[in-house]
Amino acid sequence: MEVVIVESPAKAKTINKYLGDNFIVLASFGHVRDLPEKNGSVDPDNDFSMAWEEQGDAKKRLSDIAKAVKGADRLVLATDPDREGEAISWHVLEVLRKKNVLKDTEVCRVVFNAITRNSVLEAMANPRQIDEKLVDAYLARRALDYLVGFNLSPVLWRKLPGSRSAGRVQSVALRLICQRELEIEAFVPREYWSLDTLFSTGSGDNLPSRLTIHQGEKLDKFSINNEASAKQAETAIAGASFSVENVESKPGQRNPAAPFTTSTLQQEASRKLGFNAKRTMQVAQLLYQGVTIDGEETGLITYMRTDGTQIAPEAITETRQVISEDFGDDYLPATPRVYETKAANAQEAHEAIRPTSLARRPEDVGKYLDQDQARLYELVWKRTMASQMENARVQRTTITISSQDHQTGLRASGTVITFAGFLKLYEEGKDDSDDEKDGPNLPQVSAGEVLTVSKISPEQHFTEPPPRYSEATLVKRMEELSIGRPSTYASVLSVLRERDYVVMDRNRFIPQDKGRLVVAFLENFFERYVEYDFTAALESDLDKVSDGSLSYKDVLARFWEDFHTTVEKTMEIRNTEILDTMNEVLGAHIFKDTGNGDPRSCPKCGNGQLSLKTGRYGAFVGCTLYPDCGFTRPFAGEQAEQGDIERLLGQDPETGLDVNIKDGRFGAYIQLGEAVEKGDKPKRAGIPKGKTPAEMTLDYALLLLSLPRLVGTHPETGKEIMADIGRYGPYIKAGKLSASLENPDEVFEIGVNRAVTVIAERKAKGPARASGGSVINDLGEHPDDGKPVRVMDGRFGPYVKYDKVNATIPKDEDPAQLTLERGLELIAARIAKGPAKKKTRKAAPKKKKA
Repeated sequence: MEVVIVESPAKAKTINKYLGDNFIVLASFGHVRDLPEKNGSVDPDNDFSMAWEEQGDAKKRLSDIAKAVKGADRLVLATDPDREGEAISWHVLEVLRKKNVLKDTEVCRVVFNAITRNSVLEAMANPRQIDEKLVDAYLARRALDYLVGFNLSPVLWRKLPGSRSAGRVQSVALRLICQRELEIEAFVPREYWSLDTLFSTGSGDNLPSRLTIHQGEKLDKFSINNEASAKQAETAIAGASFSVENVESKPGQRNPAAPFTTSTLQQEASRKLGFNAKRTMQVAQLLYQGVTIDGEETGLITYMRTDGTQIAPEAITETRQVISEDFGDDYLPATPRVYETKAANAQEAHEAIRPTSLARRPEDVGKYLDQDQARLYELVWKRTMASQMENARVQRTTITISSQDHQTGLRASGTVITFAGFLKLYEEGKDDSDDEKDGPNLPQVSAGEVLTVSKISPEQHFTEPPPRYSEATLVKRMEELSIGRPSTYASVLSVLRERDYVVMDRNRFIPQDKGRLVVAFLENFFERYVEYDFTAALESDLDKVSDGSLSYKDVLARFWEDFHTTVEKTMEIRNTEILDTMNEVLGAHIFKDTGNGDPRSCPKCGNGQLSLKTGRYGAFVGCTLYPDCGFTRPFAGEQAEQGDIERLLGQDPETGLDVNIKDGRFGAYIQLGEAVEKGDKPKRAGIPKGKTPAEMTLDYALLLLSLPRLVGTHPETGKEIMADIGRYGPYIKAGKLSASLENPDEVFEIGVNRAVTVIAERKAKGPARASGGSVINDLGEHPDDGKPVRVMDGRFGPYVKYDKVNATIPKDEDPAQLTLERGLELIAARIAKGPAKKKTRKAAPKKKKA
């Protein structure tokens, strides 16, 4: 009997069918161990030793694996073919060794890039050992993330209350977003003019052109920068006689884009499908795990976390065959295209993302998929097909036009596609900076041909600020700067949204003031660690760990020495000094000069100055003459400026009713229309956590008012699946089964397959505990009975939990720095007080008899 370990239960079920009765295939359900969020999980003073802890339900799963392995002939570790998959196999093996259940059992590692019968059987026939270098790379990254997060986040909590966290890659990505916002705010538009002229040829055809020479001088973009200059140029064109000076026509070619890597898939799905990175990876995971086709579970695409662009030879052969069948041999290059991987670490660059079989055309598999899956599969299929198709052939023509005195010149440019090639099927999307466009088709003209001016069109333009980052452009920029690795981008960008550091507006990142404050703090006190070059150099060192040319402990030691010193020095700085720095750095943003006097003058007392301050719930603006003057306002640019958050967003196109933001007793909310009669209740919707009234748009408000949303029918129970946003956040529900969602926007996007998975995962965890709260820190075991003592994050703030006793942590104490001894003191004090007394209403006094 052989035991095979994979990551997901869906994959386990499929692979068990491929392997037969002599195999037991079990799922680890992802990572089984992690570093607990408490002091000492990584010990720099003990050669960076790491104390791992089995996660939640993983203990039972590991026990099941251990029972199955006892007496087995072979243990096959078949987790995903990347660094994280290698780490999961290593963790499982380490636990089994500690349990002493392996004994004479043979242990091996296999990897397959696609969940198909052939791929799995071929992998089983070619086992190997665990790649220790990949495991070392994982250990280095996990230790670095812990050391940064667990040491830097408490600095933020202490020095900037209200800040949530900082991370090695997360903070640098946030800095990119904030710097782009600063560029936009500092941008000063410049005026310039263009003069398009339409000529008539001798044969009566129209020839569009643009002015390039004026008064004998070649023009640049800003040569004509006002209306007077434009009028002068217009007069010069109108008064001159023109002829064709030169016609130049050159053939050209366009090459198809390479097959998808993780990064390019995320970018293209953002451009063409409107998916964020997280949604793209979730859908790709489902396509990788596969669906039932002709009675057999089959993976539809290869593994979706890769930096490689190469394709297996047999897949290229099949692709060329399908191209020939669907488009003919004219669209098939004489030889197959070979793409070379440009990844910094070739060892972690697997085959490109492609369909497991190109013969499964989108129209054939669409009936097995939901809408999101079908759209993403079609994108992957078209990209792979196009990558092996013939080049597009074009004819680029440039016509130079000149006046008789050669003082005025114009140019006409155009491109004609003479053979579509791969463009017949697919063309890669373009980002904001990719503004190159094909010119119009041009008429046939010859040198010396006289032209007649038909129309002159002067047009005023202004330069525009750089666009805010979309997910596609941010991922592209992070990859260009070697910040992090593409496989982590989805989680990094999700964290920025969850921490309320950014908001999305029309799929663009806008930094929140909380995020700008964190970046300003890091730039001034941890500058080195948010520098792009430093982050890229660290990634390069981590890649060297993967190929075995550098020890991971050397990387950690070099990083920790300076970082630890910086943390200690910053903790010693007085909070007033830090606030003075923040006031100076962010002053222009916090206190905008409107031209109406001193922007820092207190509007209440007129004598004090406004200054950035911090409290338990975060940053705010207050008067320097406190407590004599108690003026405060939120630290939030737009919201702080407008004061009154109530405003009209627009009209509902279906009903014509006004959509307003209202400010109620329990906060801001969206309202449709007004009450016509007493007792009427207009439709209302709360503003989700993480969103502010200032960022509400009409489109988003209408989405909120449309809730709850019917997702579909649960395939097992037949119950309707509803998505909504409740008091405790976004969730989905099917009958009595419900599950929380991470992001409010998911309620508008989630499909049936994803919803069923989320509900199943929630059901597997068992009923939610009424006490709620997430663990901030595991302090250790109670000396009396060994039960855990933990610091929890509750609805009303952090507290210490032991058994059924909850003890509030005083406001002046940092939850992250609480020790077991102090926790036991708080627990003991709470027990000494006795059970909390329930509040009872006093009976109303009896009325005296008359």
